[in-house]
Amino acid sequence: MSRIDEVLAEARSGLDRVDPARAAELQADGALVVDIRPHANRAAEGEIPGAVPVERIVLEWRLDPRGEHRIPGFTEDTTVIVVCNEGYSSSLAARDLRALGLRHATDLIGGYRAWHAAGLPTAAGPTPAVT
Repeated sequence: MSRIDEVLAEARSGLDRVDPARAAELQADGALVVDIRPHANRAAEGEIPGAVPVERIVLEWRLDPRGEHRIPGFTEDTTVIVVCNEGYSSSLAARDLRALGLRHATDLIGGYRAWHAAGLPTAAGPTPAVT
């Protein structure tokens, strides 16, 4: 097992990861879905309607629940679902958000591609990312 595989397993051990159907339910109940995929992926593949695109490089600053640069509309108690292409980097990002105090941060198993394959709603992208 490579070191990144070990790091990924450690990150996931602290998450209650969700499949696409559960993510859609949580989003309907008010969860914040955050898309960390690069602009090129969102433009080529589409987006989850209602998801907030936040470039990975600024994720922690925009989602620090007490930070002065945070995006509006969430608290430490908000469920945050991080989405990447296939559900790898989103696990690491969700782990980092938990370290910031977002105790209900998690990620989407299989990422955007699993959402799309499940036949859930998608929208043409890209929505401008929060930078």
